[in-house]
Order: sequence, then C-alpha cells, then structure tokens
Amino acid sequence: MLLEKLKQRAQRIPMELPADKIGSQLSVAATRGAYRALGKDPSRYRGSSEALLRRIVSGKGLYFINNVVDVNNLVSLESFLPIGSYDSSKIANTVAFRAGARGEAYKGIGKDSLNLESLPVFSDEAGPFGSPTSDSERAMIVASTSRIVMMIIDFSGAADLDHWCRRGIDLLREHASGNSLSYRIVR
Repeated sequence: MLLEKLKQRAQRIPMELPADKIGSQLSVAATRGAYRALGKDPSRYRGSSEALLRRIVSGKGLYFINNVVDVNNLVSLESFLPIGSYDSSKIANTVAFRAGARGEAYKGIGKDSLNLESLPVFSDEAGPFGSPTSDSERAMIVASTSRIVMMIIDFSGAADLDHWCRRGIDLLREHASGNSLSYRIVR
C-alpha cells in the first residue's frame, strides 16, 4: 500500500510542479536561499526534496528502500520539504543543526565522500551524520533499526510542521509498525 501511495504521488508531481517551477516553489526556494546564504551553490548541492522532485519530473522514477525511508520520501513529496530519517541508536544525545566546518565530510548513502563545508548539517558528539542534501551511512536506516528520528526541515518558516509531523507519524504507524511516536518542533 505504501509503494502504491508513493507511485500515485509521483504520477501527480509533474502536473502539479513542472520542472521549470521546482526552484520557485516556496519550500524549495527557501532551501536554495539558505544554501546560498551559507556559501553553497544550490544548483550543485540541492536539498533532498528538490533532488527527489527533479528525479521524478525528469522521468527517472522512484527508488524504494524500506518502509521508514519510503515514508520519509512520501512526506517529502507531499510537503516539498527536505526530510532525513536516522537510526537514533547511532546518534549521541546532543544534536546540533549547524553549518558544516572546513574539512568536514562523510560518506553519503550511495555516494562518495560529501564535502560538508558550509552545508547545513545535523551533528552529534561524533560529528555530522545528516544534511538536507544527503545523509551519512553512519546513521542510515537499515533492516535492524528499531528506533528512528525523522527531521523535517523548513527554511521558509511557512510550512505547517504540525501537519507534516502528524502525517509522518500516521504513515509510520500504518506502514512501519511505528509505536511510541511523538514529535517536537524546534525553531
């Protein structure tokens, strides 16, 4: 059922948001603006929601990983917001959202080393583990993951984060055996 929801959403995207309008959509434009403000070229380093939208609009289709990641992608396709889901057992307690420092990098999921300098990153005591661009292998969701944290990033301040958090929780309950779910909005 989840894959069918993803496929249906992907079919509607090109009609709702043609390729030439993706960059001007409010959430995407705000993410691009944040990257520019940090000194990163948003055409080279895209937010994950923009990259996913462009992938679909260009006809490359979706990839399916596991139900948690697929829920993450569905909420991103519905909200146009970058979202990262992480195995919380691989993250230390204190998490900061900050600009990547000079020399910081990590192996992105399905990618080579990602230069994190001036990218927005989620970091714990061991260093960066995620970014609205691409997440690290260190904290990725795998079959044995039993506890997750999902980060929904809104650089515009205009998204209805309560709605999107509730949507994520509902989908995790329905499609990923989610229980003991809650959310908190940090501004």
